[in-house]
Amino acid sequence: EYENRRRAKKKKGKRKKGLVKPLYTSQDIPPVMELFETIGYQKWLHITDGVRAQFRDAGHILGSGSVTLEIIEGDKKTMFGFTGDVGRPNRPILRDPKAMPEVDYLICESTYGNRDHIEKPAEEERFLNIINQTCVEQSGKLIIPAFSVGRTQEIVYMLDRLENEGRLPHIPVFVDSPLAVNATTVFGSHPECYDNDLHEYMLIDDNPFGFTNLTYVRNVDVSKSLNTFTEPCIIISSAGMMNAGRIRHHLFNNIDNPQNTLLIVGYCAPHTTGGILRKGTEAIKLFGEWKMVKAKIEIMDSFSAHADRHELIEYLDNQKGKVKTIFLVHGEFEAQQDFKMLLDKNGFENVAIPDLGQTVELE
Repeated sequence: EYENRRRAKKKKGKRKKGLVKPLYTSQDIPPVMELFETIGYQKWLHITDGVRAQFRDAGHILGSGSVTLEIIEGDKKTMFGFTGDVGRPNRPILRDPKAMPEVDYLICESTYGNRDHIEKPAEEERFLNIINQTCVEQSGKLIIPAFSVGRTQEIVYMLDRLENEGRLPHIPVFVDSPLAVNATTVFGSHPECYDNDLHEYMLIDDNPFGFTNLTYVRNVDVSKSLNTFTEPCIIISSAGMMNAGRIRHHLFNNIDNPQNTLLIVGYCAPHTTGGILRKGTEAIKLFGEWKMVKAKIEIMDSFSAHADRHELIEYLDNQKGKVKTIFLVHGEFEAQQDFKMLLDKNGFENVAIPDLGQTVELE
C-alpha cells in the first residue's frame, strides 16, 4: 500500500511506475490479529507429536525470547536452540536475559561478537556531556535516531532520571515517532516485565517515560514545525538506522549545521544512511540532494540492546561442554570470526559460521 501511494505520486520529469499487487493490505490485519495466542516464558508448548518448544526471556526488547526445541524421534531426543537477539544484563527497564536450557545444537547471534560496551556510569556521564556541549554551550540541536521499540524508551528513561536528579538542562525534548509513542504506551502497560531497579524507581516517579519538558509527537504538522524550531532541543526519532521515517527529515534540516550533534546509539548496517555516517562520510544524499555533514557525529553503542562479546560468553556459559555445535549468525563476518576465536578460547568446541543457504545435516 505504501509503495503504491509512493508510485502514484508523479514526480516532475519522471514517469509513473506501475502499481504492484500487494501480498496483503491493512484490511487483512485485524482478522489475523485474532489468531495470535500469547505464550508465557519457561512453559513447554506442544507443537506436534514428538516436538515441544519453550521460550525464555531474552532481555532484548519487550517480549523478546529465545527458542528451544525438544525433538524426540524414537528413542533419540535432540535439543535445538535459537538465541534470537540476546539482551544485556544490568540494563535499564527490562529483566536480565534468562539462560537457555542445555541444548545439543545452538544458533547464536553475534552482532557485537568483537566489541565491548562501556559501563553504565561512564555511559550516563558521556550522554550528559554531549547534551551540555550541544544544547547549552553551542545552542544547537541534539538529534538521536533510535529504534521505536526499546531504544527510545531507554533514552527517555535516562533523561527522566537526569531530570529528577536536577542535572538535565532546561531544554525541550521531543520524541517524534508515532510508532515510538505507541510502543511507549505498550511499555507502560506491562510493568510485570520491568526489572527490580525500575520498580524501585517508580516508588519515586510513577511515570518513568514522561517529564515536564518532554513532548511526544504524533501529528505530522507538529513534526514539520521542528524543522524551523530554532531553540536548543533534543529530538529522538526513528528509524534507528536512518534509512526511513521522520529522522530523515531531521537529518536533512540539521546535518549541515556545525552547532548540532547527531548521536548514533546502536548498530547500523553498513549500507544504510546510519552506517555511512558512522564511517565518517563528508556528505550524505537525502531526498535527492547532497548535504554536507558539518554536524558533529557521536557514537554510543552502549545503548545497544544487543549483548557484547563477553556478555554473550556469560549468557552461553551453561552450554559449555554440552552443546555439540554452535552456529553463528546475525553478525558481520569479521565479528563472527572474532567471536568464534573467543568461543574457542573459552572452551566451546565446534563453532561454525554457516554460509548463506548452506544446509547442515545434524547427527
